[in-house]
Amino acid sequence: MSSLITEITAPDGYKVTLNTGLFINNEFVPGAHTIDTINPATGKVIAAVQAAEKEQVDLAVDAAYKAFYGGWKTSKPLERARLMRKLADLVKRDSEDLVHLESLDNGKPLSASRMMDTDSVIEQLQYYAGFCDKLHGKVIETEGKLSYTIHEPVGVCGGIIPWNVPMIMLAWKIAPAVCTGNTIVVKTSELTPLSALKIAALIKEAGFPPGVVNIITGYGPTAGEALSRHMKVSKIAFTGSLATGRAIMKAAAETNLKKITLELGGKSPSIIFDDVESVDEVVFWTHTGVFFNSGQSCCAGTRLYVQEGIYDEFIEKFKALTLSKKVGDPFAAETFQGPQISEGQFNRVMNYIDIGRKEGATCYLGGNRVGDEGYFIEPTIFTALTEYCICFFYLDVTENMTIMKEEIFGPVVIISKFKDIDDVIAKGNDTTYGLAAGVFTSNITRAVKVSNALEAGTIWVNTYYSNSPAEPFGGYKQSGIGRECGEYALSNYTQVKAVKINVGKSI
Repeated sequence: MSSLITEITAPDGYKVTLNTGLFINNEFVPGAHTIDTINPATGKVIAAVQAAEKEQVDLAVDAAYKAFYGGWKTSKPLERARLMRKLADLVKRDSEDLVHLESLDNGKPLSASRMMDTDSVIEQLQYYAGFCDKLHGKVIETEGKLSYTIHEPVGVCGGIIPWNVPMIMLAWKIAPAVCTGNTIVVKTSELTPLSALKIAALIKEAGFPPGVVNIITGYGPTAGEALSRHMKVSKIAFTGSLATGRAIMKAAAETNLKKITLELGGKSPSIIFDDVESVDEVVFWTHTGVFFNSGQSCCAGTRLYVQEGIYDEFIEKFKALTLSKKVGDPFAAETFQGPQISEGQFNRVMNYIDIGRKEGATCYLGGNRVGDEGYFIEPTIFTALTEYCICFFYLDVTENMTIMKEEIFGPVVIISKFKDIDDVIAKGNDTTYGLAAGVFTSNITRAVKVSNALEAGTIWVNTYYSNSPAEPFGGYKQSGIGRECGEYALSNYTQVKAVKINVGKSI
């Protein structure tokens, strides 16, 4: 429908023509209503997109179900690989459209979108394209019988993606699903649907059969709930909040016991030892680990534990680097940090900053709004030590502060001093989460010891946010269930069938 086509103009004058319909069965169709997507840098409407309710979710799932049993389940692996590589090529061709949409819709700096987002999507598609013809079972030695296993697709998958890195999360859900012969319905966040709608058009252009990939937008309690409870959906992959993850797990249990993978929140520690070769380099990595994407990352290293020998030097250099980074217009070349995603998220982060002050933590830097338009917050540093009390007893108390326990999902970091390695490992693990952690040391024995002791799905040593499509990503404890990325993710999208053939004599 022509009424679903809109032209979006970015602040730098770049224009993108976009179909704002629901992408079902390779067509853009109207939804039950529309949702305004907001530019978080200004608070103004970018565009209205079509939104799904249960009826549209049913249509999308039915299309995926028909496509799965209509031929995609038994499609040739090399054909799946060809289509995925074609899609990767189209993403590369239209990368400027995609990064402009992502920065406008999400608020991340354009430079960051160019540096990371489309490249990550391309790498994910290419990586799993290479796996399409390598999904092998095993022959099992049994007496008088031929026994072997087959890895088969599970069927229709549902993907529910967050707003913080929507383009990357879309690829994380689509690539392993279609690689293994599944079809999929992806629900985008209502806050950041634009880049997914652009990729939807590229999926059709690449030549994917109708119904293999369907992309819809809608609210969690309606569209997300309907997808999670659908009896024709065999697997749900979700990235988002702990509360929503619990709701999806409950929905799966109460319906058809669909497989689930959940990548949820985090409260990741970074431990910095005083034997590091370069404090400046550690400051760079830990600063990036906290403030990249305005602190809106599930694996952000928001708890920094610095050994006492370099604490004073570290915190001064960390402060200096933080002050040197510009907060502002995502389309300005010099901007490092953009706005929070929405007014609601802005208020949530500011409330945590207020709680931190009230509970006695020292707000060493920041803590205020930036400007009077949009949802910008100063990068904020809390220290566990105050001017009045520097005893370790007080440090023990601060470990129980709300800002040390709960995921803030904003540009807020807490920096603490430590002395003993066993004590800091215990503090690093003192969380209900376990998504990621950082370790900074020049001692390889110490790096291995601490990495092995930390209860988290990813440990970065002398780096942070260094991800690859080949590496599994997921959490311990309440940070989630299952793994995404890498070969490990494939087991979430396949089921194993055992076949046993009698090749001996019958009695």
